[in-house]
Amino acid sequence: MQETLLTVKDLKKHFPVDEGTFGQRRRVVHAVDGISFHIGKNEVLSLVGESGCGKSTTGRLILRLIDPTAGEILFTGEDICKVSRKRLKALRRDMQIIFQDPYASLNPRLTVGEIVEEPLIVHKIGTRQGRREEVARLLQRVGLDPDVVRRYPHEFSGGQRQRIGVARAIALKPKLIVADEPVSALDVSIQAQVINLLKELQEEYHISYLFIAHDLNIVRHISDRVAVMYLGKIMELAPVEEMYKRPLHPYTQALLSSIPVPDPSQKGRKIILLEGDIPSPIHIPSGCRFHTRCPRMIPECKERIPPLEDFGGEHVAACIRAREWA
Repeated sequence: MQETLLTVKDLKKHFPVDEGTFGQRRRVVHAVDGISFHIGKNEVLSLVGESGCGKSTTGRLILRLIDPTAGEILFTGEDICKVSRKRLKALRRDMQIIFQDPYASLNPRLTVGEIVEEPLIVHKIGTRQGRREEVARLLQRVGLDPDVVRRYPHEFSGGQRQRIGVARAIALKPKLIVADEPVSALDVSIQAQVINLLKELQEEYHISYLFIAHDLNIVRHISDRVAVMYLGKIMELAPVEEMYKRPLHPYTQALLSSIPVPDPSQKGRKIILLEGDIPSPIHIPSGCRFHTRCPRMIPECKERIPPLEDFGGEHVAACIRAREWA
C-alpha cells in the first residue's frame, strides 16, 4: 500500500460577503464545503471541474496561503492548521506551488537568478557561491541557459517564464507541489513540453502533485487519480483509467463527453450538454447540489445529500443513482 503524504479531512472555506445588518444572517460564499481526500508519496492527484468550483481555493488551503474555516490538513501526519508560524515556515520547505499565470507570478523587479535563489535564501540553505551554482543547475534542468540569471522576467516568453517558476518551485526539493493550472496560459505545443518536464521532475525528485486543471486530455496524461469537483464538493474520485472508462457521476460523464476527439471519422459519440449555469456558491441548492443541471435528476435528488459511496477499487462517487449504471 502506498504511503500517504497528505490527508485532507472535511476541509471547508467560507468567505463572508457582507456583515449583515439589524440581526440579519451574514451571507457567505461556500468556496470549499467539506471535502476529504489523500495524496500518496510520488503520486499525482488531479483536481478538475468548471471555473469557480473551488479547485484553486483548495490548493491554497493545503499550503496554508489562506486559512480554512474548518477541517484538517495533515502533512506527513502533522496538522498544519494548528502549527506555529515558525513550524509552518519549516514545513513549507516541503510544500511549494506553481502558479497559473507565468506573467504575474514572477517579481518583475528581480532578475531570474534572484527569483530562483530566493527560496534558498529564505531557508538559509548553502553559501552564496553554492546557491549561485545551484541556481545555474536548476535553470539548466528546466531547459534554460544558465546565462539568463541576469535577465528580467519581461525578457522571456510565457513558456520560459513558467520554466522559471518550475525552477523556483523545485529549488528546495519539496515533497509536494500544488500545480495550479500550470499550462492553461501557454500555447498547446509549449503545454506538452512543460507537462513532460513536470513528469520527469516527479520521477527524479520523487515529488507528489496536486494538479489542478480543466483540460481533461492533460489530466489523463499526467495523473494517477482524478477528483471531480463541483460547487465546493467532490462528486467523484477514482484512479485515472477507471475514471475515464467508467465514470459514475452524471457531472463526470458530461465533462468527459466534452473532450474533443481529433479523429473526425469517430462518430456516434454522445455529447452530454448541461443546461444552465453553476448555481451561486452563496445560495447552495438543497439536496444534491448538481440536481439543477443533472440530466438524470429524480425528485429524491432535491431532498437528499448523497455521500461519497465506495464502488470498489478506490472509486467513490456521490450520486444516489450511480448503482443503476455502475
